[in-house]
Amino acid sequence: MSGAMRKNASIIRLLQKQPFTDLTDPINRIHPFLRNQTHAQTREYFRFPNVLRKVKEYEISPSLFASSFSSSSSSSTRVGLVGWYLGMVKSWPVLTKSVTSSLIYVAADLSSQTISKPSSEPYDLVRTSRMAGYGMLILGPSLHFWFNLMSKLFPKRDLITTFKKMAMGQLLYGPAMTVVFFSLNARLQGERSGEIVARLQRDLVPTMLNGVMYWPFCDFITFRFIPVPLQPLVSNSFSYLWTVYMTYMASLAKPATITS
Repeated sequence: MSGAMRKNASIIRLLQKQPFTDLTDPINRIHPFLRNQTHAQTREYFRFPNVLRKVKEYEISPSLFASSFSSSSSSSTRVGLVGWYLGMVKSWPVLTKSVTSSLIYVAADLSSQTISKPSSEPYDLVRTSRMAGYGMLILGPSLHFWFNLMSKLFPKRDLITTFKKMAMGQLLYGPAMTVVFFSLNARLQGERSGEIVARLQRDLVPTMLNGVMYWPFCDFITFRFIPVPLQPLVSNSFSYLWTVYMTYMASLAKPATITS
């Protein structure tokens, strides 16, 4: 066999060992490294949604959010915002949750005033300041410690444990915070002890009954599906509508003072 024939036979055997490649495909004409990068990006596109994956990773290691700001796409922006917020929760947990609660109370109070007041009447910014202070100094810190306590007392997240947490909220946390809210707000408005007692006697039971119709659903979602670091944020989000109602109740006229 001549040298040329041996060379042709070697080329034929080599081609038989290689998979068929369509050279008309532009991807096959570029460098193999770039072709592999293209396939990797395609696989990345079909992975679990970025925001939810990042939230799940936070439960394992908050430091994984350090690179969340590197991408300019809208999805990466959402991941970056979630990463930034969870990083703040990790570094300044009480302060972050308190500021969040305060902002939600401000928005809820302004919404409540928009609904209830005449259009020509100006906003009561003193009332809004009271709500902001309550969210910042009372509700925000209490939510932080309450959800941490529930996660320690009932670390599981099964259905029975969720109902236990809901019951604790309805029997202990909810009534206590409602009493504190009405009492503190009335005191800041200059009401005396007898007027505060009369207000509680008039408003507390109806408020608690309405809360029983609203909060169990919200608590079920919060305790069952939301990671502990995000539970105060989700609870505050649910409390927006509730706060609109609460600020309306707190703004009602003084009741008649209960005399002995």
